[in-house]
Amino acid sequence: MQTNCHIADSRHAADLPLCTYLLQMRELYRWERGLPFVAPIDRREVGDWLAAREGLWAELEGAEFVTLPIGRDRYDPFDVEAINAALAPLGLCYGAGMAGAGRHDFFLARLHARGRCDDVPLVIGADEAARGLIAPAAALVGAQCVVVRRESLARWVWEKFESHRLYRANRPFEALLRAHGVDDDDAFASALPGIVDEQTETLVLHERGERRAARWLEPSWSELRLLPQSRRTELHLRAVRDHLADLELTLPTLLERGAERALHFWFANFDGVRAQLFPRLHEGYDAWRNGDGGTLLRRLAHRGGAHFRGVTRQVLALHARHGDGSAPAIERLLTSPASVYRAP
Repeated sequence: MQTNCHIADSRHAADLPLCTYLLQMRELYRWERGLPFVAPIDRREVGDWLAAREGLWAELEGAEFVTLPIGRDRYDPFDVEAINAALAPLGLCYGAGMAGAGRHDFFLARLHARGRCDDVPLVIGADEAARGLIAPAAALVGAQCVVVRRESLARWVWEKFESHRLYRANRPFEALLRAHGVDDDDAFASALPGIVDEQTETLVLHERGERRAARWLEPSWSELRLLPQSRRTELHLRAVRDHLADLELTLPTLLERGAERALHFWFANFDGVRAQLFPRLHEGYDAWRNGDGGTLLRRLAHRGGAHFRGVTRQVLALHARHGDGSAPAIERLLTSPASVYRAP
């Protein structure tokens, strides 16, 4: 299984921006060595390891994914349902094809829990025995299964903590730390399992929102994401779909539950293209923190959800009209002021 992770990395690692690549390589090194988050890393050792790993990827260039031996049988690496059925008696779980359209990711982990996410299976993995460079904390796999990776989630949360510790610029994350009584590294390490528990629920809500959006976006949305396109367009497509999932389901549900710490964490991660497309959503968060009971945030989420549904309809119409040549027109639309919701 790790061989397929290496093959996937050999295909896709070069697609990452340099800063993201280096951060993810650092965390992959930490995972492979079994190092705690707080452990210092020797730069020379990391440099030697990175050179060796890039050499391995060069050797694997063009290699096909291998079948997986489990017991006496061999399995296609993308036959996730059959592989998980074979691994279940061993207390393990598996995921494949989780890194987005046109990219691949694989993992093998200890099974933490199973359940249902609306009408599809939910699999939650814990300690990972095989993984690649790209390790999303959660994914809707082929619209057939929701997978949450607790170890990847913990690493993501720790990276947010490291960044905040250096720059102290993330007010929602500061509010999350205060809510957990965190004031130093040791306190955060102690609070991390509880934060992972809370945010697992939030990730499941997001994937439920993705599942609901998929009912009317697919298969056209996945088809257009396979088109040759710029990194900028890809990020905008991802952000628009994330808005549909969170504005229509995640945020209203968290408000209904009174999930204060989960809301702090959601806004701690509301940045990049998503924030560019909805610059005033932070005003709803501020009003909620100032005691309006979530009134403004609910209104913004409702109106924003309607706006981004309209944007996706326009994107799908461009794809239907221009087919394989639609990417330039889609990029112009998504990067135009018309796609930004400014919340009248």
